Amino acid sequence: MKNLLYSLFNRETMTREDACQTLLKIGNGEYSTAQITAFMTVFQMRGITLDELAGFRDALLETCVKLDLSDYNAVDIVGTGGDNKNTFNISTCSSFIVAGAGFPVIKHGNYAATSVSGASNVLEFHGVKFKNNNDDLRRIMDQCGFTYLHAPFFHPIMKSVAPIRKELGVRTFFNMLGPLVNPGMPTRKLLGVYNLKMARLYNYLFQQDSNPYCIVHSLDGYDEISLTGEFKLINNKKETILTPEMIGLEKCHEIDLFGGDTIEEASSIFDRVLSGTAEKAQRNAVLVNSAYAIQTFLPDKEVEECIEIAKESIDSGKAKSVFKKFVELSR
Repeated sequence: MKNLLYSLFNRETMTREDACQTLLKIGNGEYSTAQITAFMTVFQMRGITLDELAGFRDALLETCVKLDLSDYNAVDIVGTGGDNKNTFNISTCSSFIVAGAGFPVIKHGNYAATSVSGASNVLEFHGVKFKNNNDDLRRIMDQCGFTYLHAPFFHPIMKSVAPIRKELGVRTFFNMLGPLVNPGMPTRKLLGVYNLKMARLYNYLFQQDSNPYCIVHSLDGYDEISLTGEFKLINNKKETILTPEMIGLEKCHEIDLFGGDTIEEASSIFDRVLSGTAEKAQRNAVLVNSAYAIQTFLPDKEVEECIEIAKESIDSGKAKSVFKKFVELSR
């Protein structure tokens, strides 16, 4: 590791195979905590290359718990995290709204590393017991159109570095990997990223297959569509910059999306969104992210039409019903 660190400190890059082998060695416990911390920090200082990102992904997919869920033709709705905005659980809310609208969702997530509440935090707070048995996950999926994959249960490498990530409290390249290594192999993705360079890297990777995807980034730094200003949209068809007003929604402010200081506060917002009693800005942020996920299934529909589908999922109670059923099946 020492020689590798010296080369990385000199801004040299790793091949895809070297990146894969290094991460496998980290997972095997061959390096100390200090060495792993230094290695993770490098990529915050100089960024990550496409080959490095692909190699890290290869290592996680090689060692992950294998599942058989790809036949559901589902979508994963996920943000990289690490934007330091401490929003409420927008992508997790969106997942239940999309499932409530009748579109299957296989969400891959984790505990928060840089905010109060990640997907795993809010679900666990509501009594969810995470599972990694294929039959259990299929049973849950069959009954409510949604299932959840808690990353450490499927990726031993992620589990081994979790204490380091938590202690650091800043984003690392593992934030970038989560959306790429969903072991359920969903065929569609709505991915929020925290900067434009990362959006381009993901775009290069996703272009290698023909699966529908949508990458979003709010230009003021959110890893989702926040409606606080302009946002970048990249999908199979186009790359464009939009404003909230251009899709019929109002601009909001950063404070409107704040997730609170405790898991209780974040969970309360989550509950109000699914119950249809959230503040307008909170509701709209979830609706627009849900809409672009729905559009991966309905590419010929305008996003405004997809927003209406998402609204109906909330207002009819279907989104909340899916959530309640999921919790019931996951206890």
